[in-house]
Amino acid sequence: MVGRWRKPVAGMVLALAALSAAPAMAQNKTLTISWWGFNGDKLEEIILKPFRAQCGCDLVFETGNNADRLNKIKIRGGGGVDVVYLTDSYSQLGIQEGLFQPVDRAKVPNINGIYDIAKEPQGKFGPAYTVGRVGIIYDSAKVSTPITSWNDLWRDDLKRRVSLPGITTTAGPMTVLVAAGKAGVDPYKDESAAFKALEQLKPNVVKNYNTGSELVNLFSTGEVSVAMAQDFTLTQIQAAVPTVRWAELKEGDYATLNTVNIAKGAANPELAHQFINFILDPKIQQTLAERGVDAPVATAVQLTPEQASRWTYGQKMISSLRRLDYEKMNAAKTDWLDAWSEVFGK
Repeated sequence: MVGRWRKPVAGMVLALAALSAAPAMAQNKTLTISWWGFNGDKLEEIILKPFRAQCGCDLVFETGNNADRLNKIKIRGGGGVDVVYLTDSYSQLGIQEGLFQPVDRAKVPNINGIYDIAKEPQGKFGPAYTVGRVGIIYDSAKVSTPITSWNDLWRDDLKRRVSLPGITTTAGPMTVLVAAGKAGVDPYKDESAAFKALEQLKPNVVKNYNTGSELVNLFSTGEVSVAMAQDFTLTQIQAAVPTVRWAELKEGDYATLNTVNIAKGAANPELAHQFINFILDPKIQQTLAERGVDAPVATAVQLTPEQASRWTYGQKMISSLRRLDYEKMNAAKTDWLDAWSEVFGK
């Protein structure tokens, strides 16, 4: 999922150096992957080592956050890498910039075995390889009445007890959608009403957080007892505060997808298709979920209740998620940033 706290891939610099230093290796096929580089040891064992054995190729990596990596690809005119891992908000930007090429579904047969939400999340471009959600978490020991609606964030009994994600985080812009829902307006047509609702919510907000670790600290110190959050934070927060729960919201949670695309100027598009098919294999997806790396999108994956508790998993949960129009959201972000500063920068 997006922005997780995971261990960087070891040896990437060595891999790059070896690629340039060894003449024999230069004759091999090379797949260049742009990704975050988290959870390196597990990914080496589960994905990278077996894929090298299957393809007989070398793997080279470009690592960093979404914005930095996408900007590098843009500067290079869609070249320099083959496979691109991004959150769906950033992959939408890449699509709009013309940086990716369509994915040939006939070359990725494992797409047929994943949830519909992940098959074509942005049309003919890359699929999602994992799915998450944004919802509300709360400390059941401190919040006596369970939270069952997004509108509950405005409850009088939650004054100075709530934390919202900062507007520049993955979940941040969704606060505007939540506020628009409270106001009963379309956030893209009546931004002012949405931010008026956020102004009304402000007395309940202790602090806007910008990282998962910051949110863990806010709960563990007791500064907050309610937060709008991504699901990957839940396990770590519950480790610190076992009474924290994920709210069952009648309106549903928001979906967050991590996508994998093929760069427009990919040097090895056939190998890129092969890699995407590989990571969508049900056996790989099963292992990734069991080892705590990513939520599965392959419908054949079977998890125990304990394993499933940490993930956005199962047809019932997946079908309840609310999708976002990232094209509209990305276009509105600049104005929202300014309006957000007016509300919370005071």
